[in-house]
Amino acid sequence: MKMRVTAAVVFCCVIVPVALADTPEELSEQGIEVGLSATQIYQQNVRGGMSTHRRAGRYSGSYDVELQVDFEKLLGIEGGRLYMLTEGKWSESQGIDGPSVGSVFGVNGDGAARRSIDVTELWYEQIFPGRTLTVRFGKMDLTGGFEHHNCPVSFDCSTYAGDENTQFLNGALINNPTIPFPDYGLGIAVHYSPDDFWYVSAAVADAQADVRETGFRTTFTGEDYFFYVVETGVTPVLGSENGALPGAYRVGLWYDPQPKANTDYDSAGKSYRDDTGFYLTCDQMLAKENADAEDTQGLGVFFRYGYANSEKNDVTGFFSTGFQYKGLVDGRDDDVLGFGFAHGAFSDKASTTYTDDYEAAFELYYSAEIAPWFVVSPSIQYVQNPSGDDSIDDAVVLGARVLMTF
Repeated sequence: MKMRVTAAVVFCCVIVPVALADTPEELSEQGIEVGLSATQIYQQNVRGGMSTHRRAGRYSGSYDVELQVDFEKLLGIEGGRLYMLTEGKWSESQGIDGPSVGSVFGVNGDGAARRSIDVTELWYEQIFPGRTLTVRFGKMDLTGGFEHHNCPVSFDCSTYAGDENTQFLNGALINNPTIPFPDYGLGIAVHYSPDDFWYVSAAVADAQADVRETGFRTTFTGEDYFFYVVETGVTPVLGSENGALPGAYRVGLWYDPQPKANTDYDSAGKSYRDDTGFYLTCDQMLAKENADAEDTQGLGVFFRYGYANSEKNDVTGFFSTGFQYKGLVDGRDDDVLGFGFAHGAFSDKASTTYTDDYEAAFELYYSAEIAPWFVVSPSIQYVQNPSGDDSIDDAVVLGARVLMTF
């Protein structure tokens, strides 16, 4: 309840100065932008997995309401910005994985337990004079990232594999499963970019966060567990006959002090503190279709890698790779074809939980823009060794996603 009241107060304070605005364009001119989107997903396991007959979790959906306030336009505060994200879900609690697929990664990255409304993010960002230093604090998603040289960075971001509403649906092709990112909660992130080529970012966030709460209870009472992450990288631009080919190459380290253990050790009553790991992520545009600087049609590739301690985590080694092609079909300039492969190695110290060494997933999707506000994306996923259980057959999951933005 406190979270909703807080959000309402912030919203009202922002709207009052521009109450006379009649259109979205007038609001934008005064520094306020509001966006609404809805995602509908239907998936069915047609082969292997846990079951091909269970209907639970096949259908899921979500909505997002975004509010962005440019304080420079609205109040004259140079470099100031407020962001709020409100979300709702109407998915089955187990999703399709529990009854049908059994994937550890999850075949529906947008699926979550049913919630009517939650303010999942509410933070303030300040860009300091010179525009080399940015500080963000509040309730946040650490994977939300910053932008450096027109590339998403910090933390574990990807240009081609990072958005479950427009790109891949498989969880291992959205984020790196070896990184124990906390739920959306209170934190602070700092981004330093002295030039267009190099940057460094760091963040501290409540490791016990619960997206359903404001974050003050878990942050300031009980154990003082905080998740730390630091990332640095470069954003080179390659040349081609059709212009610049942007890329981003990132490396990060993380630290989680909470007591934890892999599933075998946990069931035996063991736990260990001070979990650490590292990750790599990169993406590079390889070809452009034309020389228009604003046109992003062409081929891009991505790669991720992650490592985590085998005593404290179930997934200890991970990599993913794939490509995206925008505008492959003539006359369909905004359509996107994507293909990805992900492989996660399970801890050899959790051999009673996982009878096979790994789970892997392939996904192919095609995002077709029917109208600027309406996109349909059919997809197919092939999951090898679901749950790392050699008694479960590989699964084939067919799906379709509809995204509407307003």
